[in-house]
Amino acid sequence: MTSVPGRRSSTFTRLLRHGFTHPAVAERFLDLPEMAPVRTDSVLLDALGATADPDLALRGLVRLVEAQQPEERQGLLDTLIAAKPLRDRLLGVLGTSEALGDHLARHPHDWQALVMYEAADLHPGVAEFERGLAEATDPVSLRVAYRRCLLSIAARDVCGTTDMTQNAAELADLATATLRAALAIARGAAPEDAAACRLAVIAMGKCGGHELNYVSDVDVIFVGEPASDGTDESTALKAATRLASHLMRICSETTVEGAIWPVDANLRPEGRNGPLVRTLSSHLAYYQRWAKTWEFQALLKARPVAGDLELGGDYIEALSPLVWQAAERENFVPDVQKMRRRVVDNIPAAHVDRELKLGPGGLRDVEFAVQLLQLVHGRSDTTLRSGTTLDALKALAAGGYVGRTDAAQLDEAYRFLRSMEHRIQLYRLRRTHLVPESEEDLRRLGRSLGLRTDPVAELDKEWRRHGSVVRRLHEKLFYRPLLDAVAQLTPGETRLSAKAAGQRLEALGYADPAAALRHLEALSSGVTRKAAIQRTLLPVLLGWFADSADPDAGLLGFRQVSDALGKTPWYLRLLRDEGAAAENLARVLSAGRLAPDLLLRAPEAVALLGDPEGLKPRGREHLEQEVLAAVGRADGPEAAVAAARGVRRRELFRTAAADLISSYGTEERPAEHDPGALVDRVGNAVTDLNAATIAGALRAVVRDKWGDELPARFAVIGMGRFGGHELSYGSDADVLFVHEPREGVDDHEAAQAANTVVAEMRRLLQLPTADPPLLIDADLRPEGKTGPLVRTLASYAAYYRRWSLVWESQALLRAEPMAGDADLGARFIELIDPLRYPAEGLGEDAVREIRRLKARMETERLPRGADPTLHTKLGRGGLSDVEWTVQLLQMRHGWSEPGLRTTRTREALAAAHAAGLISTEDAQILDDAWVLATRVRNGVMLVRGRAGDTFPSDGRELGAVGRYLGYGSGHVGEMVDEYRRATRRARAVVEELFYGA
Repeated sequence: MTSVPGRRSSTFTRLLRHGFTHPAVAERFLDLPEMAPVRTDSVLLDALGATADPDLALRGLVRLVEAQQPEERQGLLDTLIAAKPLRDRLLGVLGTSEALGDHLARHPHDWQALVMYEAADLHPGVAEFERGLAEATDPVSLRVAYRRCLLSIAARDVCGTTDMTQNAAELADLATATLRAALAIARGAAPEDAAACRLAVIAMGKCGGHELNYVSDVDVIFVGEPASDGTDESTALKAATRLASHLMRICSETTVEGAIWPVDANLRPEGRNGPLVRTLSSHLAYYQRWAKTWEFQALLKARPVAGDLELGGDYIEALSPLVWQAAERENFVPDVQKMRRRVVDNIPAAHVDRELKLGPGGLRDVEFAVQLLQLVHGRSDTTLRSGTTLDALKALAAGGYVGRTDAAQLDEAYRFLRSMEHRIQLYRLRRTHLVPESEEDLRRLGRSLGLRTDPVAELDKEWRRHGSVVRRLHEKLFYRPLLDAVAQLTPGETRLSAKAAGQRLEALGYADPAAALRHLEALSSGVTRKAAIQRTLLPVLLGWFADSADPDAGLLGFRQVSDALGKTPWYLRLLRDEGAAAENLARVLSAGRLAPDLLLRAPEAVALLGDPEGLKPRGREHLEQEVLAAVGRADGPEAAVAAARGVRRRELFRTAAADLISSYGTEERPAEHDPGALVDRVGNAVTDLNAATIAGALRAVVRDKWGDELPARFAVIGMGRFGGHELSYGSDADVLFVHEPREGVDDHEAAQAANTVVAEMRRLLQLPTADPPLLIDADLRPEGKTGPLVRTLASYAAYYRRWSLVWESQALLRAEPMAGDADLGARFIELIDPLRYPAEGLGEDAVREIRRLKARMETERLPRGADPTLHTKLGRGGLSDVEWTVQLLQMRHGWSEPGLRTTRTREALAAAHAAGLISTEDAQILDDAWVLATRVRNGVMLVRGRAGDTFPSDGRELGAVGRYLGYGSGHVGEMVDEYRRATRRARAVVEELFYGA
C-alpha cells in the first residue's frame, strides 16, 4: 500500500475505508477536473467501493469518461448517479474486467448497451444476440459487436442478475449467434461456394452443452452435402471446406479488437488429420467402424447451431443411437478412465495445484463422472440424455443413479469452480484455467465471488473445500466397478421387465427361474426410490450371481438381506456408491451357506463389505477388549456370553467374507494367489476369535458367582488346532483346564470353583441362540474322557511324571495358553516342555509306538466307505499324515533345534527344512498338501454350512468348493485329480520320513 507522508487527507481516508488498495493513485484520479462529481458524490464512491477491485473500477471509469466527448462527460456521470442498476452493472464490469474496460475506452458509447436490459432485467437468447450482431458486415465489426454483447452478459453476471448456469447458457447462445454471423460473412464473400453446398455447423463441448466459458475454444464439427441443384459431391465438399475455413478465420484471427475465440474442429473424425468437412454418410461410416470411445463421449454434447439446421438435425438423429450404444463397447469404462488419467498426467507439474479445470478435484472430474454415468445408464433411460452437466446430474439424482446428497454437493462445487473460472477469464479475457498467484489478483477474484471479510483466505478455503468434495465423489462415482459391469450388459438389461428377467434367468443357469423371478419382482417392483436403486443394481448382481456355483442362493440371500435392511438409508447407498461393496456382497451371498447364514443373523454386518478396512482381521487384543467390555455391560452371565457370542458371529462373518473375496477376487481386488497365506489368515483369525470368546465367558462366570476374583488361579490351555492357530470355521476348541488354589483357599474349595467355572462356561457357550455355538472339547486331558476336567498344576506334574504316554507328549506339542491367568499358563508350558521336546530326542521304542498308533488310526478311524484318497484329515497324504510327520521331527529334534519349538505345523516344517532335516522338495510337497487339504475343509464348511472332511457329493456344492479353490465352472474333475496328485506325492514323502520306508 502506498504511504503518504504527513497528514492524510479526508479523501485518502475515505478511499481506504472503501477498499482501495492504492489510495494515493486513486486520489490523483479523483483530482482530475472531469472526475469532480465522483469526488464529491458519495453514491459513486460507495458504488466503486462495492466492486471486486475499486482501483481497477476507478481507473476504467476515468478512461471511459475521458473517451467521451467533453459535452457528454457530465451526462454519463449524472446518469450513473441517478440510475443504480446501470451504475452497479457498469462499475461492476469495470472492477472485474480490465479487458472490457479497454473495450469501453476504445468504443466509449458501448456503455449504453447496458441500458437496454436495465428496466426488464432481460436474459437474452440467440435471437436477441443475432439482432445485436446484425449490423456486422466484416470481421472487425463482428468483433466489436461481439464484445458489446459480451459486455451485457458480464454486467448481469457480476451483479448477480444471472447465476452461473444462466451466464454459461448466454455465452453459448452468443457463440451460436456469432457462428451464424461469421458464416453469413463467409457466404457473402464467396456466394458461389454458398450456392454449391449445404453446410451444417455442429457445436460440441461446452458450446454444445450450453455451458460455455467467457474465453474458450468453441469446438465444432462441419457436415457438408451438395446443394439441391445437382452439384457433385467433391465440388460441394471443396466449397463447404472453403466456407468452414473462412468462418474459422473470422472468429479466430487476432486484431486490435482481439480475437473472438478460436474455433476448434479437432473433434472431427480423424482429428486434425481428417478432412475438415465430411458428408453425413462419411461421418456415419467413420463412427460405425473406426471411432474410439472418447469420440462418442464427445458427441454427448453435439448440437446443430449454424448453417443448414435441417442437415444438422439429420446428423444428430443418425449418430445419437451410436452414442447410446458406446457403453456396450469392449473395455468401455476402462477406456474412459484411462483417458481421464492421461489428462491429469499431462498437466505440467508446476500447474497441478493451480489447475482449476483439469487438475484433481477440478471441473473435468465432475464432467467425466457425469458423462460416464450418462453413457452407461442413458441407454435405457432417456431422461439422462442432456448435454448440460448440471441438468444431467439432476436427472441422475432423480433416477437414483447418484445419491441426492452427493448430487447436491457436486452441483454446489461445480457452480463454485465454474464461477471461479469465469471470473479468472473475465479479467483479461484470456483462455486460462489457472488460479492466479498474486495477492492482488486473488483479492479481486475473492471479492468478485462475494468473499469480502478476508477475500484471499476465504477463497483458498472455499476452493480447497469444493475441490476435496469433487475429488472424493469423482473417485466414488467414476471408478466404481458397478459401472463396468452394467456397461457389459446387452441393451435392455439395465431395466428388467418380468419377461426379460425370466428369459435371462434361464440363460444364466438359475436352477429355479420361477422362484428367482419372484425374488426379482419383489425387489424391483414399485415406484419407491428403494425399488429404483435396486432395479439399477439387479442386472449387475444377477451377472455376479451367475458367475458363482449357486446363483439361486445368491439371489435369495440378496432378497433376505434387502428385506431386513431395505428401509435402512445407508444400505442401498452403500451398495450403489461404495466401491466394491455390491460385488463383495454378491460373491459372499452366492458362495455357500456359512457366510450368508452369519450375515442374516445380523444383516447390519453388510457394512463391513464397503469399508476398505472392513475385511481385515482384528487382532486378539482388540477382540478381547471388545468382548470383555460387552461382558462388563451385560446383565447376568447368559446375556454376557450372548454378547460375546454376538461379537464372535460378526467376526466369523468378517473372516469368511474376506476369505471368499480374497479367493474369488473382485474388480477392485484380484484373487489372492498364495493359498498358504489365506489358510494362515483364517487359522489365526478364528483362533484369536475363539480365545477372546472363551476369555469373555470366563469373565462372565467369575463375575456372576465370585465377583472380581475366583478362589483359584485358572488358565485355559489351547490344544490341537486351537493351540496351533490352525482352526477352521467349524473346528471345536480343544483345551486343557489348569487351576491352582489362591493363598488361603483350601484345595477342595478351589477345585470345586474351577469345576463350576468349566461346567458353566461350556453350558453358556453352547446355549441355543441365533449365534453359532462354540464347542469346548477337553478329551485330550490326562486319562481322556474318564479323567477329571480340571487339574491343579501339581496334579498335571504328578501325572505326566508317572503315567504319561507318548501320544500325550505328542498332543502337548500344540499346547498354548489361550485365556485366564497368564502366569499359571506360562508355568504349565514350562512344565510340559521337557515332555514334548525330550532331551536327546525320542528313543526308538517311542518312535515305534508313534508309528504304531498312526497306522492303527488309519485303519480304525477312517469312516467306513470313505475314499482314502479324498479324506482330507485321515486320508493318504492328508492333514494327519503331514502333521504326524512334522510332530515326529519336533519330538526327535526339538531339544536341539529351537525353531522346531512351535505349535504351528507350517512353521515347524519350515524350521525342519532350515535345519536340514528335510529337503526343499519334500518340505514343499508336504506344505502344499497340508495347505490344500486345509483349504478343502474350509471350503466345505463355507459351502455347506457344516464341517466335512471330504469333498461334497452334490454337484453344485462340489462346484462351489471348486470356485473357492480357484477352479472355474466345469473343472471340478481337474480339481479332484490335482488333489489326489498332491496328496499322493505327500504320502510318498510320509512313507519315507515317518515310516522310514
